[in-house]
Amino acid sequence: MELLDRARSGDRDAFSALVEPHRGELRAHCYRMLGSLQDAEDALQETLLSAWLGLDGFEGRSSVRTWLYRIATNRCLNQLRSASRQPVTVPESLPLPEPSRLGEVTWLQPYPDVLLAEHPDQAPGPEARYESREAISLAFVTAVQLLPPNQRAVLLLRDVLGYRAGETAELLGLTEDAVTSALKRARVRMNSPQTAPPAPGGPDERELLDRFVAAFTELDVDALIALMTDDIWVRMPPLPFEYRGSEAVHRFFSVIRTLLGRIDRLVPVRANGQPAWGEYMRDRVTGVLRLGGVVVIGLSGDRVCEFTRFETAVAPYFGIPRTLD
Repeated sequence: MELLDRARSGDRDAFSALVEPHRGELRAHCYRMLGSLQDAEDALQETLLSAWLGLDGFEGRSSVRTWLYRIATNRCLNQLRSASRQPVTVPESLPLPEPSRLGEVTWLQPYPDVLLAEHPDQAPGPEARYESREAISLAFVTAVQLLPPNQRAVLLLRDVLGYRAGETAELLGLTEDAVTSALKRARVRMNSPQTAPPAPGGPDERELLDRFVAAFTELDVDALIALMTDDIWVRMPPLPFEYRGSEAVHRFFSVIRTLLGRIDRLVPVRANGQPAWGEYMRDRVTGVLRLGGVVVIGLSGDRVCEFTRFETAVAPYFGIPRTLD
């Protein structure tokens, strides 16, 4: 209470001490809402500014954490309702095979694990249905982006953070009936969970990743397909092309092999609690290794179930250099 009183009196250090313990989890919440780390950072900064300016209006009927979640969620909803995300223009000459479909989520960005490590997992409320690792995975975040804004907010507050229906209604300014209805519809639209992946950094994961790296750097298409589930997904945001299933993905990687021949180096990182790499190809003129993209894979049991390749614009979030000697 003393910290809050000092912050209200204009002490910025006291305000920082009040909100800093929640910064990391608020950023992750905004990322789940928006699917973009850049947009999440903007929403987080708006949240903290709004909290600073609105301290006098905080009556203490909820915890500071819940109050910050109210502000952050509504800032994200405002972004979603006013967003002018334009469809991606697909280059006519892009030499890729016919996709399985054109995806709807083209602004997705990966979330570096180093940001997850900045804050300890908060114990979710009693009604949470997702573990923190599942709720930050690319598959989960992608599925959330397909929900309407209110359903998205309700699902995250109820099933990830574990707020009760009454608390969620108060946070969003809705009735409990509206919250219950939105949650029911959102749960129907979410994908079924995959088989649990191996433990991060454990021997089973390391063995699988070693095999994947060997196959991927050589672009050994048959070896890659052998490591993948039958319903494997390949995505390339912001391009809308999506490939699903062994046959479609085999065609995709066969074309990539023809175009590139091989990947010269993979630099390991982690994103969304999943294995990831910076992908480098050697410049045929200078001999320099140039970053081509960031690859994140999802694991289901002892197989790769998702392959997502992002453009080089996300590299600074991971500290990945554009070139290597």
